[in-house]
Amino acid sequence: MVSFIRYVRNIRRTGIKQWWHQMQNIGDAKAGALVGTDQFGNKYYENLNPDDEIPGRHRWVDFAQHYNNATQVPAEWHSWLQHIRLLPPTEDKVMQNLSPPWKAPWVENLTGTRGAYRPYNTAAPKISAWEPKVTVRG
Repeated sequence: MVSFIRYVRNIRRTGIKQWWHQMQNIGDAKAGALVGTDQFGNKYYENLNPDDEIPGRHRWVDFAQHYNNATQVPAEWHSWLQHIRLLPPTEDKVMQNLSPPWKAPWVENLTGTRGAYRPYNTAAPKISAWEPKVTVRG
């Protein structure tokens, strides 16, 4: 019964459209304040009301793509989600100064896709298939 009341309360806070989106993507109804977004368009939320959320589950990410993959979360936001950093990267001065301007943008892991890394091999194979040698009969 507690979960039903929580669902109704979160529907009233977020609206039916956002509630349906959350049920399809994260499987739970949550209401919280938008903390920031990253370069992929992922949105990060936080709910600091201790009565609404289970401890440790008050920070979450709403992925921009339907295919949820943990490698789509940059390291700065990952440390905030896992409670390694208290402040989100948008407010944390240390995180803003830590990232040098020459650093390449975060790229998700592309294993299993067309963009996956494939090394080029220049060494001759150790085992080769047998090819019959045909001589001309005279």
